[in-house]
Amino acid sequence: MKAVILAAGKGTRLKPLTDDRPKALVEVAGRPLLEHVFEQLLEVGISEFVVVVGHRKHQIIDRYGDGFRGASITYAHQPEQLGLAHALLQAEPYVDEEFALMLGDNVFDANLGDVIDRQRRGDVDAAFLVEEVPIEEASRYGVCETTEDGEIVEVVEKPDDPPSNLVMTGFYTFSPAIFHACHLVQPSDRGEYELPDTIDLLLESGRTIDAIPMDGWRIDVGYPEDRDRAERRLRAAEEQAVTGSDSTDD
Repeated sequence: MKAVILAAGKGTRLKPLTDDRPKALVEVAGRPLLEHVFEQLLEVGISEFVVVVGHRKHQIIDRYGDGFRGASITYAHQPEQLGLAHALLQAEPYVDEEFALMLGDNVFDANLGDVIDRQRRGDVDAAFLVEEVPIEEASRYGVCETTEDGEIVEVVEKPDDPPSNLVMTGFYTFSPAIFHACHLVQPSDRGEYELPDTIDLLLESGRTIDAIPMDGWRIDVGYPEDRDRAERRLRAAEEQAVTGSDSTDD
């Protein structure tokens, strides 16, 4: 299985950390965000990466070339930032089978392997790692509505009135059917091709998507304070690995 990594963003909300680099190269605990993503994927047995680049793309390409610690890297270019579905579509020429999708600005310590295992077992077209958040925070995310069996029936992007407190985390697996939906999706009110809208097209066509509850934690590094939180989490995880005690401090 390959992994598509979306790393084309400018990271305007991360300024001044992104004044001289793309968002994916902002350092967390001494290493770029993208490097954390690579390592998390290697840990679950994925060693073929398709990295979608855009803003300051040559900084990423020059740094990693065609490989990282034994994994191969292919680059796809998103010339304009027109949404996550548009970014994903740039990877279509390089993917012809089931694949993982990971956003390049998330730091995880979670059960990513469970999502991959669910996709590989068959009978689903996609599987998403999802997280429960306080209902008052759900409107910041793509919110999932599910059946009692954990099958996703609707995804709503940043709703004013969230149908649940279950949100997408930035780690997914898909069959190539997602690319057909990316071709069909229309721009949202903000002029972008949204991933949740694309997912809803999959659902409307009768495709099956399972929600996998997250066991662990993740931080979406959107602001400088998120970078600081991620560093504290990673340091705590390292200390726990050494001492065997739980010293997590968020």
